[in-house]
Amino acid sequence: MEAILVKTAQLLLSLSILVVLHEFGHFMFARLFKTRVEKFYLFFDPWFSLFKVKKGETEYGVGWLPLGGYVKISGMIDESMDKEAMKLPPKPYEFRSKPAWQRLLIMVGGVLMNFIFAILIYVGVLYAWGESYLPTANAKYGIVVSEVGKEIGFQDGDKILSVDGKHVESFSKVIPTIVLDAAKTVQVERNGQSVDVEISDADLALLLKSKEVFAPGIPFKLGVESFSKNSVGEKAGLKVGDEVKGIDGNYYTYYNRWIQDIKSKAGEDIVLNIERNGEPMDIAMKLGDDAAIGFVNSHYKADVFEWQTINYGFFESFPEGIRRGVETTGDYLKQFKLFFKPETKAYESLGGFATIGNIFPSTWDWESFWNMTAFISIILAIMNLLPIPALDGGHVMFLVFEMVSGKKPGEKFLEYAQIVGMVILLALVLYANANDIIKMINGTF
Repeated sequence: MEAILVKTAQLLLSLSILVVLHEFGHFMFARLFKTRVEKFYLFFDPWFSLFKVKKGETEYGVGWLPLGGYVKISGMIDESMDKEAMKLPPKPYEFRSKPAWQRLLIMVGGVLMNFIFAILIYVGVLYAWGESYLPTANAKYGIVVSEVGKEIGFQDGDKILSVDGKHVESFSKVIPTIVLDAAKTVQVERNGQSVDVEISDADLALLLKSKEVFAPGIPFKLGVESFSKNSVGEKAGLKVGDEVKGIDGNYYTYYNRWIQDIKSKAGEDIVLNIERNGEPMDIAMKLGDDAAIGFVNSHYKADVFEWQTINYGFFESFPEGIRRGVETTGDYLKQFKLFFKPETKAYESLGGFATIGNIFPSTWDWESFWNMTAFISIILAIMNLLPIPALDGGHVMFLVFEMVSGKKPGEKFLEYAQIVGMVILLALVLYANANDIIKMINGTF
């Protein structure tokens, strides 16, 4: 429950910051061109608001429905559907009275603010924390593969060499590179030889739905250094100096497999296969609900892998932050393209608020929080640019048409388009959140 609350708090804080900044982008350009802004709200306020105050010609407030926010600009057909105001003659301070290029800048102001803010976050994160990653070449013990990974064709112990013949520097980017570049092959070293693992569209569908396909293999070395209080293992006869080899006759090469198996046996009776003074022994015990045997590993090493850490100076962080922002935008656009390839079933991975909240860590970490906020800021910018009426992209589409053709769409047409756009958006929101519910029911969330 605590983890859920932490994730929820991070999601609400992140979205609140991003919504305010997005709407401020519209507000800033509107005021720049002397266009009246009637309302500036965080969250929506149907029937009532939690807080509001009027300063000048604008009412600032906080709504009770946390599904976004809005600015209400005079003389503009938006989600408020204020038809009565649109029946009156245009006023000089209204949106509809401004030149098309000014209206265009007002509409893209929110998206511009999202992109700029994401880049500034990346600059700040890189300056404050630098960048740490595991080089693919340093996953020297090979990989440990999930059932999905095995189905695709990977095997325990494979060492990743390249994706479609191209080296991927960071191990954590191997799977995203396969998916986003729609890779056809992954080159691995297997038993001393280079082997191609073929990737089909069906495999891409599996990769999109799977939480884990493979992880860097950690060699299995488990010895008893000391016991914790009320240790299940100590009560069963385990002693300091014993070397653990397996469970129920299953012996391990990778520590990853041990962790996976011991967790699956929580609350069960097991036989621990050990070695004491060079002699094999079996010790029977019943695990508690936490699956803990209760001892400190004498072979534990925090630095099993050689990580690469890059620190950036203040001025160095700016070009690197811009590069990361551009790269993240490009990667998300590649991911977005997959939704138009039915064979990848990318549409099944579309998620709602629960999916977004789940990308945050279960403990509060400011580096992760700001990285996730920058990523969501880019997502909001791209989604708002979709040419759907009711989104910024829909307004931009009509404005570009007006600038090219010299003809302004009729207000009645814009009203109907706004309604259609709102229906489409509502359907997408319902579909995305229904996907979340289905994943929860199936236990795949």
